[in-house]
Amino acid sequence: MGSNTVHMLVVDAQAGGAPTAMSSTKAVLRLAEQIDDGGRMTDYGADLLVSTIEEFTKIATASGCGEIMAFATSAVRDATNTDEVLSRIKKTSELDVTVLSGVDEARLTCLAVRRWYGWQAGRILALDIGGGSLEMSNGVDEEPEIAISLPLGAGRLTREWIQDDPPDRRRIAVLRDWLDAELRAPAKELRSAGKPHLAVGSSKTFRMLARLTGAAPSSAGPHVQRTVTQDGIRQLIAFISRMTTADRAELEGVSADRAPQVVAGALVAEATMRALGVDRLEICPWALREGVILRRLDSEPAGPMTIAP
Repeated sequence: MGSNTVHMLVVDAQAGGAPTAMSSTKAVLRLAEQIDDGGRMTDYGADLLVSTIEEFTKIATASGCGEIMAFATSAVRDATNTDEVLSRIKKTSELDVTVLSGVDEARLTCLAVRRWYGWQAGRILALDIGGGSLEMSNGVDEEPEIAISLPLGAGRLTREWIQDDPPDRRRIAVLRDWLDAELRAPAKELRSAGKPHLAVGSSKTFRMLARLTGAAPSSAGPHVQRTVTQDGIRQLIAFISRMTTADRAELEGVSADRAPQVVAGALVAEATMRALGVDRLEICPWALREGVILRRLDSEPAGPMTIAP
């Protein structure tokens, strides 16, 4: 249950194996826009979330899922009536929803990235831009040495900073400067853990930015190498910041629901890479969802081990 989308992923998974996606169902609820001035999720937003989860739970059951894991991120986490909303979900769908902290998001994303690239990758710096927050981690193990979450999500910054369509140029310049200031101290903390051997971007935002700067489409499969550079993002910002939301939605790789926030997402990506001194990111197809699944599989008891004489 994210700030923009509720996403149900049905996977065939077992301990020791890579989770295989069997089906995917999404609903664009924009929950972050359903938080009122007092910080409460509106009745409309709560009703929509509860009914969507009830529908998705029925689909999961009909699909033969042996277990359903439900987790929520920034929008649900930040609402002042979270417990009330989760109680309704428990009553209608019999699901216990885990609300992840921002640091938990960073840690689980780190796990997914590490499993994708393996130990040979060395120290990994991982970045993930969501709708409500930015997650960053640095480490050599599955558990990062430093994990940071900042309220710099693409959707959040779009709502707070970019009201004009196309965006106001002066507003974009001010946002750039503000991001530099906000990221200075966290970036210094993250760099203190050590220089990474590999810098990685995960999440839909980074995949979208990579596609817009020339990376292979999703239809090419997850094992095709995809990258994005700071220069490429800078040039992209100059292009898309002059476009209307409707025009951006026509670009290949940009969905209608992501078109409003792609400029803010690009600005966050550029500022974060600049603050960290990173010129190039590998794009990892695994992110938070896979991290949650992998952590769950790790809790399975190990099977018997036989060693040949």
